[in-house]
Amino acid sequence: MSRPAALTEGVVVALGERRVIGAFALAGVDLRCAEDATAVRAAWGTLGPEVTLVLLSARAAQALGERTDALDSPLTAVIPS
Repeated sequence: MSRPAALTEGVVVALGERRVIGAFALAGVDLRCAEDATAVRAAWGTLGPEVTLVLLSARAAQALGERTDALDSPLTAVIPS
């Protein structure tokens, strides 16, 4: 019998427009609502080391550009919209 993968700890954050990310709160995801590029970049700058996954709206991903590629950045995924 194989052993299950080890559980990882960390915070999952959704970042972007409220209409796109709002439903993720039902799953316990920490919402960081940001309606424009300036707010997205400001919210990204407040993410702490406890954040392990960031779900981004397409507009948020575009606003962040290559910031998400930094080695010390959390894992990111873009929400299809």
